[in-house]
Amino acid sequence: MLIHSDQGSQFTSMDWAAFLKTYDLEHSMSRRGNCHDNAVAESSFDLLKRERIRRRTYWTRQEARRDVFDYIEMFYNPKRKHARNGMLSPLEFERQQKLRHEGV
Repeated sequence: MLIHSDQGSQFTSMDWAAFLKTYDLEHSMSRRGNCHDNAVAESSFDLLKRERIRRRTYWTRQEARRDVFDYIEMFYNPKRKHARNGMLSPLEFERQQKLRHEGV
């Protein structure tokens, strides 16, 4: 599993590295001094937490994976409207972009 973070001191510490190794996690960091690297990911994860996983208890990792997959593939991508996409779902936005480029 991949964990993405900025380069804050808590994410560059030896304690953090030990935690990642203990749980067999792979670390990914944003570029130094580029606070916008994480903006899209942070926004997506914030929505996932607020709309789906907050106040839920997953008894197994597989149960959590299934639920997150369901959120992304059955709700977020095909149905959830996004202000930055002209109030279209990601799938509808991509469909319209593809049609626009085919018509060029």
